[in-house]
Amino acid sequence: MIINERDINHELVIQVVQRMMTAARTAPKGKGVDIIEIAMVTGEEIIRLSEEMIQISAEKNLKFFLRDAENILQADALLILGTMQKTQGLNCAHCGFDTCAEKPDAVPCVINTVDVGIALGSACAMASDLRVDTRVMFSAGYAAQRLGMLDECKCVMAVPVSATSKNPFFDRKSKTPLP
Repeated sequence: MIINERDINHELVIQVVQRMMTAARTAPKGKGVDIIEIAMVTGEEIIRLSEEMIQISAEKNLKFFLRDAENILQADALLILGTMQKTQGLNCAHCGFDTCAEKPDAVPCVINTVDVGIALGSACAMASDLRVDTRVMFSAGYAAQRLGMLDECKCVMAVPVSATSKNPFFDRKSKTPLP
């Protein structure tokens, strides 16, 4: 039997994203409290995410969302990762308020946000170890958050994943003329 890599490339990328999800889950968490949610986006949901990014670009006049919306269509899958907002009760004032009780609900607990960063780092390290192409995208994460792809999560980030001869997520130019 001969199996050509091109014939199984998509399945290989899916396996990598699954390993990235495990790496993110096992990353250290502030106070040991796990409030991270992780999911994989594939197929038609990538198109839905791209369409939401185009909508956000129009609403907020953020042109890079257009470029990123085109760009994620080159991914076989996206890892999305976010955190639920849960004050950790440290009264550390790192959020800008003296106590957790004083912090408004709209202000995220810094520990939650740091947890997202650590989990992203672990996931991207796994991707690097497995030699796939990635890029961390706030834009796609924000669109995933708006679409409710991770229930109750704030600070959602996305990582498109591809395995091609050149990383499609760098040296990017939009095919759509930017106004």
